[in-house]
Amino acid sequence: MTQDVGAVIVTYNSAGVIGPCLDACRHLTTVVIDNASTDATAAEVLARPRVRFIQNSTNRGFAAAVNQGVAELGNSLILLLNPDVQLITPIDPLIHACQQPGIGIAAGQLVDASGQPQRGFTLRRLPTPAALAFEVLGLNRLLPWNPVNQRYRCLDVDLGVPADVEQPAGAFLLFRRDLWQQLKGFDPAFHPIWFEDVDFCRRTLASGYRIRYLPQVTALHQGGHSIGSLRWSCREVYWYASLLRYAVKHFPPRAFREVSVAVALASVLRALGAVVFARVRGRNGKIWRTYASVIRLAAGCVVRGRLPSPEE
Repeated sequence: MTQDVGAVIVTYNSAGVIGPCLDACRHLTTVVIDNASTDATAAEVLARPRVRFIQNSTNRGFAAAVNQGVAELGNSLILLLNPDVQLITPIDPLIHACQQPGIGIAAGQLVDASGQPQRGFTLRRLPTPAALAFEVLGLNRLLPWNPVNQRYRCLDVDLGVPADVEQPAGAFLLFRRDLWQQLKGFDPAFHPIWFEDVDFCRRTLASGYRIRYLPQVTALHQGGHSIGSLRWSCREVYWYASLLRYAVKHFPPRAFREVSVAVALASVLRALGAVVFARVRGRNGKIWRTYASVIRLAAGCVVRGRLPSPEE
């Protein structure tokens, strides 16, 4: 069955994890798109000659790199894997699911090194304005039992039961090529990272396709390796900007403004808290500059009801 499947893996400073990932999917036609890594990622991939390797001279962002990889493959089904994911079981049930009428995406269960399901990450529901507001304000972390977080992170779902779902993790997705073509791929406006997989799932459901979760298919997920190589200031700005892009694309204007207010308020609170914590480290200026840029972005969204253009 796997002859119908091509794997796409996007790397960014992934030398420490990409080897086991590639070895675990050696039975698949695989393309690796590298977004200008500065470590030994290229050497790790090139040590496996059967893998097609494309090294970008600049970081094109995750969504654009996924589209680049899919375009390189002629397979009818595409397996999207993060480089820190290792397949444990065969993916045949996912293939069979995606070959059924009406199913556009199939996903398996992500587990940690101890074999435990990654609850709260493997499956989520599509974020509501309330979920994103609670997320940026830290309420989901401070009060994880709150009903908004319980619903958003599917903490009320038995991960051992197959089901139709809304948003499996983009780290491990099998999707139909014709669906990708119909949706015109992943949206590269989510640059360089975050929320592009959520957007893809939302558009999949809106187009009438189902997303199927099959827990008997499992993969080991390390998590966060590429994010960890980003500077803290970049991580903050990228995450908030992509969150706001998702909100303006999928929420009505009033809800978008409400999320924008939450982002601005959260940035003020985080800046104050971080400055107090970092006072002895001399990082006050950097912290304020980082959150000031997020506050300006969110304030512009509140005023304009849209994301400001780069010229603004």
